[in-house]
Amino acid sequence: MSGSFLNNAPIVARQAIFDKDLNVYAYELLFRSNNKQTDSGVVDAWGDEATSLVINHTFMELGIERVIGNHLAFVNLTRKFILTDDPLPFAQDRVVLEILEDIVADDELIAATQKLVDQGYVIALDDFIFDESLRPLVKLAEIIKIDLLALSEQALKEQVTLLNQEKVKLLAEKVETHEQFQLCKKLGFDYFQGYFFSRPTIIEGQAIPDSQLNLLSIITKLQNPDVEIDDVEQLISQDVGLTYKLLRLLNSAAIGLRRKIESIKQALILLGLKAIRTWTTLIALNDMKCSPPELMANTLIRAKMCQQLAPDYNCANETGFLVGLFSTIDAMLSHPMDKLLKSLPLNNDIKQALSGRQGSLGQLLKAVIQYEHGLWDEVDTTQISLEQLGMHYINATEWTIETQSSL
Repeated sequence: MSGSFLNNAPIVARQAIFDKDLNVYAYELLFRSNNKQTDSGVVDAWGDEATSLVINHTFMELGIERVIGNHLAFVNLTRKFILTDDPLPFAQDRVVLEILEDIVADDELIAATQKLVDQGYVIALDDFIFDESLRPLVKLAEIIKIDLLALSEQALKEQVTLLNQEKVKLLAEKVETHEQFQLCKKLGFDYFQGYFFSRPTIIEGQAIPDSQLNLLSIITKLQNPDVEIDDVEQLISQDVGLTYKLLRLLNSAAIGLRRKIESIKQALILLGLKAIRTWTTLIALNDMKCSPPELMANTLIRAKMCQQLAPDYNCANETGFLVGLFSTIDAMLSHPMDKLLKSLPLNNDIKQALSGRQGSLGQLLKAVIQYEHGLWDEVDTTQISLEQLGMHYINATEWTIETQSSL
């Protein structure tokens, strides 16, 4: 990876936007320019330079499919970008254009927005708080985004009441808890954005379902440090579904092997015990059918990033992958991480990384999570640059899209 390429690479991540059934409706692109400095922690309003850079790089050079697959992309536009007469470099059916809350809604902006609507683009208003001066923009918008952190519950209800008089869909952003998600559903919101889906919903006394217990048992046996090749072959082979899925994955483009794998024994010989244990663990976790499915996608991106970055933290690639893979198991099973770790025979370095972000593995996992959440000013860049993290994130996202199509 050349230095000149990294110097020109924007820092991009995605954040899922869900419908009421927790299906992914779209992804918002979070971005910044790598040479743009700011004291703000805001990640979605970095000015004209960053807007132009991320649009050109993500949509034209990288290919938007590498980041969002077949979903819509929400893209923030600055005032200057809205007012330009230059054609936008993406199709109307691929994006939702967001107008930021600090843009003045004067006649010039209204006219330019109307032109975009006439061209077939969908408009969303970001961090919206109703004001009469904004009514012309509301008339042009299809989606209104409301920041939950900016309003009390009473103020939120008042905003919903006002906006229900308009022909718009409501999107709740910065939804961080399941309680907030349920409140917004009750109030009639259409879309939901935030990290609530990756937080465990822990109910005291709730047992893990038998189907998930069986998969957890397989995972536990696979991660036993004393397990032998013959044991792993027997464990996988006795489950027809697991065998089929493993062979399909190993022969997919996501793995990229040059020869076809036709049996578990052949896979163990060619790829080794550690690799087969890891891939089988991935399939077992995926079969837990966690809700929403985006949780597994997020897990795979995290695992692949940790694998790619592991050498920079003096860690083994496979160990990095496992840390990322197990980092959301509390959300998958709705049980506390510390309790689950007691039942899994993972080594102490992995357990300490998962429970307290300790050690080199913990620092690796912490940096990856901060990057995926857009907390780029908080990342310790002494061991890895944001530009490197950005390219690994894009590669991991593309790999996840390919892998999930093979699972």
